[in-house]
Amino acid sequence: MTVQVQHHISDELLLAYATGELAEGWSLAVATHLALCPSCRNRLSFMEHAGGEMLELATQETTAETPAGSWDDMKAKISASEPLKKPEVKTAPTQTHPPVLPEPLRSYLGADVGQLKWKALGRGAYHIPIKTADGQTQVRLLKIPAGKPVPEHSHGGRELTLVLKGAFTDGASVFKRGDLEEADESLTHQPVATPEEDCICLAVTDAPLKFQSRLLRILQPILGI
Repeated sequence: MTVQVQHHISDELLLAYATGELAEGWSLAVATHLALCPSCRNRLSFMEHAGGEMLELATQETTAETPAGSWDDMKAKISASEPLKKPEVKTAPTQTHPPVLPEPLRSYLGADVGQLKWKALGRGAYHIPIKTADGQTQVRLLKIPAGKPVPEHSHGGRELTLVLKGAFTDGASVFKRGDLEEADESLTHQPVATPEEDCICLAVTDAPLKFQSRLLRILQPILGI
């Protein structure tokens, strides 16, 4: 399955991932995108290399300017702190029939899409909530019927949507396998799955969606979206 990614991770989000600042849900989306996108893996490698060079330079300057025990004390504090969980990036295997869900996402769900138990959202759409330990994000796998729209909505915070199978259109843009859409409070939209096949994507948010439909707003606590 050849992947030609057109919509990549922003520099800001990738840098936050590289420095371990992202909550687990965001990190899962970024790591899964990285498994499908060689270009962003190269960007990440460059950022990590540049960060290492800067840290080494700062270490040399700090060692020369501070008392002998200060740097050792700082290293001890860093070592004692608990790092944020950052899912490991594993590149998607080059097989004749690779799994739809690359790692690390497949391990979170315990199986590929054909073995999953989907929950109905209505109008032919399905989802699977994915548990994380960050207490900040809501993560779910979505299946949108071919040719059907997602209800029009805006956002109370950030939303990341990573396409894993099929495609969707959002305005003039088309998002296919491996493409990542970043949205925030400024965007009101209604993505539509393309007619060829159902669209399966990973969606991560940090606040409930703001649906334009009054009925959906009433049902929202029941649906958990």
